[in-house]
Amino acid sequence: MEIDKAIRECEDSRLKTKYTNAIYVIQRALTLYSIQEVALSFNGGKDSTVLLHLLRAGYFLHRAEESCSQDVVGENTFPIRTIYFESASAFPEINSFTYETAATYNLQMDIIRLDFKSGLEALLKANPIRAIFLGVRIGDPTAVGQEQFSPSSPGWPAFMRVNPILDWSYRDVWAFLLVCEVRYCSLYDQGYTSIGSIHDTVPNALLCISNSNNSEEKFKPAYLLPDGRLERAGRAKKQLSSISNGLKFKDLNSDSVLTASVIAVGDEILFGTVEDKLWSLLCRKLHSIGWAVSLLAVTRNDIDSVAEEVERRKSTDDMVFIYGGVGPLHSDVTVAGVAKAFGVRMAPDEEFEEHLRHLIDEKCTGDKNEMAQLPEGITELLHHEQLPVPLIKCGNVIVLTATNVAELDLQWDCLIESAKSNADLVLMAPFVSKCLATTLSDVEIAQPLSKVCLQYPDMNIGGYRGSRKGPLIIRFEGKDLTRIETASQSLCQNFLSGAFSQIE
Repeated sequence: MEIDKAIRECEDSRLKTKYTNAIYVIQRALTLYSIQEVALSFNGGKDSTVLLHLLRAGYFLHRAEESCSQDVVGENTFPIRTIYFESASAFPEINSFTYETAATYNLQMDIIRLDFKSGLEALLKANPIRAIFLGVRIGDPTAVGQEQFSPSSPGWPAFMRVNPILDWSYRDVWAFLLVCEVRYCSLYDQGYTSIGSIHDTVPNALLCISNSNNSEEKFKPAYLLPDGRLERAGRAKKQLSSISNGLKFKDLNSDSVLTASVIAVGDEILFGTVEDKLWSLLCRKLHSIGWAVSLLAVTRNDIDSVAEEVERRKSTDDMVFIYGGVGPLHSDVTVAGVAKAFGVRMAPDEEFEEHLRHLIDEKCTGDKNEMAQLPEGITELLHHEQLPVPLIKCGNVIVLTATNVAELDLQWDCLIESAKSNADLVLMAPFVSKCLATTLSDVEIAQPLSKVCLQYPDMNIGGYRGSRKGPLIIRFEGKDLTRIETASQSLCQNFLSGAFSQIE
């Protein structure tokens, strides 16, 4: 079989190991289930293309072992049912590649034009399928909590998800495709690194070839992406309307606001042993770039506690900032908690280990240093020349290592300077505010203030006192200073002149 022969003859020991493990998973599945009970989910992407050829090799080897002779197995024999969910939003190149591949390898295609769940329900009802091979890899949004054999989620049709390449990296995928010299979708040669629908996928800007003639942009092929952890940088998550001074800005007139949550990790904070001064500074910094803070939380030095808080916030906020509990001590569980929140395991990161070695010299050893263990497949290192060790970013979660105000100032400045290469930390119009002080009682001001709040729902309007007997402070906060002035005047018109005074 040409796939098995190509891998066995190559010099890439890592690829050989990945291949051997994947083939074992496939052969195990083919032992547990009959050919009529398994299916392949194929979508034309690079991962499912790898899976197709692994299945071809795995089936070939499985039949050879059963018959004790490879001569009786035809290489073009591939009886495993193949499922293709055809979508109107798919790239034409994906559809063409899928149908051409089906013809080349005589695939038994089931073409489904329903949504994924409904399509599976109909297919499994009509066929005795018990297991489906999927091209899911660690780091994929759907990979959270999955293992190589994972039952389908509650509420879905019952089947076994078989994930032979779950532990493969972007680099492993391309090593396989290039070593085996199999055909893949042409979009990958045009700079696309992760292909979704035509509505949310663009060529990866990291592969753009600079062109001084202002002609149409050109891109390097996907296999030349230097850091596989950035393969999804070609997914158009946010549309940015303008670029100013090299930094990305949202439309200043846009009503949308990006939100962030701030999580501090530390029993010493919960016990009252240490006064945390970082959260208020971080909130001010986020407001200065136009982000709204939706939650401040403090959690224990416990992996499950960290994971539960991160898991809740990463799906509801655009960004999560977490600090505390980072280091070599037994109580430093933040990074492990983040890994658990994403459903991935911790694994040594050679690049991060090298930074640590420069920082703490001989005390850092590859097999003993827990600090070199990072969430596998989802970690991006945020570099800056002023940072001795890069910051850790996992999905939309940034792990800050600051332990004091000075360190937070430095790390924040480095984040802002690198914002032009960070697709998530978008710089927007900053929040502006106006504060009025009054000696009026809460009862006197309550009803007029409530009416102003209803008139200006786009603003944050609130009241507080610095002390029980001190003046009442009314704060107007938003992104449009003109509206803030109008709102404050609307409140003042309900009272005698001089009832309010503006304060800084």
